[in-house]
Amino acid sequence: MTTFATSSGRTQLGIPDLPDRGRMYRECGARLRESMNDKGIDALVLLGNGNVVYATGASWPLLDAGLSHVERPVAIVLAGDEHPHLFMPFREGSAFESEVPTDHVHGPLYLEFDEGVEHFARVLATLVPSRATIAVDELTGAMRRAAGRLFPAGPPSDAASVIGPAKLVKTVDQIAAVRKACRITEEAVADVYRSLAPGVRQMDLSAQFVRRAFELGATTNMIEAIWQVMPTTRDSGAVWTTTGDLALPLLPTEKELAEGDVLWTDISITYEGYCSDWGRTWVVGREPTDRQQAQFAQWRHILDAVLAVTKAGATSGDLARAAIAANGGAKPWLPHFYLGHGIGTNAAEMPMIGTDLGQEFDDNFVFPAGMLLVLEPVVWEDGTGGYRGEEIVVITEGGYRSITDFSYAPYGQELIGLHR
Repeated sequence: MTTFATSSGRTQLGIPDLPDRGRMYRECGARLRESMNDKGIDALVLLGNGNVVYATGASWPLLDAGLSHVERPVAIVLAGDEHPHLFMPFREGSAFESEVPTDHVHGPLYLEFDEGVEHFARVLATLVPSRATIAVDELTGAMRRAAGRLFPAGPPSDAASVIGPAKLVKTVDQIAAVRKACRITEEAVADVYRSLAPGVRQMDLSAQFVRRAFELGATTNMIEAIWQVMPTTRDSGAVWTTTGDLALPLLPTEKELAEGDVLWTDISITYEGYCSDWGRTWVVGREPTDRQQAQFAQWRHILDAVLAVTKAGATSGDLARAAIAANGGAKPWLPHFYLGHGIGTNAAEMPMIGTDLGQEFDDNFVFPAGMLLVLEPVVWEDGTGGYRGEEIVVITEGGYRSITDFSYAPYGQELIGLHR
């Protein structure tokens, strides 16, 4: 058991070194059914990989990559049943080692196809009363075509209003799982960093990272590891979007890295179905220039300003305003991304701070204690590759506590550890 003190020193969080899977399954299930009761929902139909993992405890090996995969798990959660029904393409490995009893584990559903949806309509009718209120997180084209047969009581509601509140506050075991995923990521990345040199390909870094991460116990390679070479000037025309903004993330290639390349990294694996999210900025084959170090110092200044207002009861708007003020009135994040986001069974969960959902949304999203938050401000100016990094914190009543602990090398060596 590891004890964390918050930044204020007033609160402690007892986080186990490893999650208790059985307890996590029971507590997440209870929260989900409580949320269903609050919203008057009798049954949930879940297709989203992260939502299925949350509801069932199954560690599906294709999370982000599985969004376009025909074979994927499906869960049906009934308000009056402590166990969800899990429909799996296969019954082996860690996915089958969930706490769902065998009489609630079924064969695959193919909801992309009309024939599969016809079968699903019969399955649903045996489990859910015809007049039950149903919420669904995703609808395939075939499901939409058969909506009348699938949902005879009327169109289903959006499951996001049910599963979102349930997922927002993490149990100690969920935090432990995310932290373990972060530890695996950090150790694997440390090995990769030692191999960083001119002539190495981005794909070589990916191969080394994935191999080491799975040796250390990773369950899934959540997203393709990003080692993006950032442009030094706007006129270079490289990695820019049609709107004139920086493009991120771009997938790795076989192009050899060159001395002085500035890499923005973005990596996520899972442990027991829960995600890490790791980002730092590296320079290939040389130390950062004084100008680049100044960018890191500005990034650190922005992050510290955001953390100074981070606590239970704060809003997304509070954090966004603190970041903008610290950056001289400009938003220090990519327009198509965000200043920060939640994390759990997905690498990016609500809340997402600073998006086109708007200021009213941000100002009305109040942080509860026990929420996990990833902060990722960005600093870029013409003439350099900029700086980007990510920090994961647990929101507490008195402040926050970081669960990531990786250095910023090769940047800001004199600052490392001062914020802990």
